Amino acid sequence: MFSKYKPTWMVDAIYKITPEQLKAVGIKAVLTDLDNTLIAWDYPEGTIELQTWLQEMKKAGIPVMVVSNNSAERVSLVVDRLGLSYVARALKPLAFGINKACKQLNVDKGEIVMIGDQLMTDIKAANCAGTRSILVKPVVTTDGWKTRFNRFFERKIMKSLLKKNPEMKWQGELK
Repeated sequence: MFSKYKPTWMVDAIYKITPEQLKAVGIKAVLTDLDNTLIAWDYPEGTIELQTWLQEMKKAGIPVMVVSNNSAERVSLVVDRLGLSYVARALKPLAFGINKACKQLNVDKGEIVMIGDQLMTDIKAANCAGTRSILVKPVVTTDGWKTRFNRFFERKIMKSLLKKNPEMKWQGELK
């Protein structure tokens, strides 16, 4: 019943995903959510860890693009500083933003991964688009009011997914 919310992988944090891990599974580009995936939703400056991770991806030739439901104004406040491209108003959980990003990056859906902290938006959008996904734990444990609503339902969905898929476990890296 909840298979459309099942992530391909579950990794503790986006920063633990390395270019080598991605290349080993045929990933050539990364799409990522913004708030609570790359940065804390209430701290748009990001961290040194984020800068290091982005530099590693760039050095390895793996483009990173933000796919966010936020407005272009909100997203650009963060990504312009980081030198990333983005799709704003992505309409997740629909596939719209992921499809647009694939076209912009000129990559096949089998060569990308969507990384996010929410089952109901990020992971479902990836499944709707026919791409692989990585669920990460939120950067911080607090959420904006809209996300708090989703988290309530996500706990129920995750409980069901874990019951039907006991192999679903949080990993320290992409396996």
